[in-house]
Amino acid sequence: MSLFYIDAEKKIGESMEKVERLISIIMILLKKDVVSTKEFVQLFNVSKRTILRDMETLSLSNIPIYSVTGVRGGYGIMDEYKVDKRLLSSSDLENILTALGGLEQILISEEVEITIKKIEAMVSPLAPKSSIQLSFYDWEGRFEIRQTLKTCQEAILKRRVVSFDYIDKNGTATNRTVEPYQLHFSEMSWYLKGFCLQRMGSRTFKLSRIDHLDINEQTFSPRDDLLEQGQEASYQPELVAVKALISPGIKDQFIERFGRKSIENYSPEYLIATIYVPQNSTGFEFLASFGTNLTIVEPKTYVENFRNYLKKMMDNYS
Repeated sequence: MSLFYIDAEKKIGESMEKVERLISIIMILLKKDVVSTKEFVQLFNVSKRTILRDMETLSLSNIPIYSVTGVRGGYGIMDEYKVDKRLLSSSDLENILTALGGLEQILISEEVEITIKKIEAMVSPLAPKSSIQLSFYDWEGRFEIRQTLKTCQEAILKRRVVSFDYIDKNGTATNRTVEPYQLHFSEMSWYLKGFCLQRMGSRTFKLSRIDHLDINEQTFSPRDDLLEQGQEASYQPELVAVKALISPGIKDQFIERFGRKSIENYSPEYLIATIYVPQNSTGFEFLASFGTNLTIVEPKTYVENFRNYLKKMMDNYS
């Protein structure tokens, strides 16, 4: 790569950082009365001179910034501008922090952590603590998949093709070359959506089934018709209406997944639930996870197929 392109990329990167910093400065000043230069220097890890140039840039852009001299000096935005242009309330910021807090625990991203710190700087220290707390299992596998996530993110942003070994749900191993478009988190798993150059179509790959992931030098232009081609990626198996007797101990789990209307009283010992599940191993595994707290009563064909599935499971221990 020539020095010209390296220098150009560096300048673009610096420009993006400056734009992001200027937006953050505006948001902070909209929230607070006066913020000192020292606070900005520490928050953005830049020099005092850089902050002074940022303030000049904002003033030239017709943002009504004023300076305050003295011990309690710093920078502020005219009150009239705050009243007319305020973007987010304290409640809005708390909601964003709550959502990002959950994302941070799922994604474990340094970028998310930095974003959270920026928004926390906008929230008054006197503001009450969030009324919502999110907790997730601290699974070891989540840490192992972090590098795969970061590599996919980098490839998506740079529009670079990736290659990897992949094992599908049936155990078939293939090598894939993919134009990556989007990372998708569903239920408990991360997926990569992209255009597979081997299959010449839109595909979705589960990250835990990806191995030896590499970013290639080859770049790509986004395909306009990818979403239309992506029906296979969002494929949902046909669902079957199933009635099952459940014990009150698992009622809450059915409410969370299927809603209260799915459950009716049946007897002092049992409730009856009407749910929609696929008639395949995925549906059988889900129902089997409730153990003796659940008994399927209809349709009869589903009962028979589920019984065969359980028999095969028992055969593994015979």
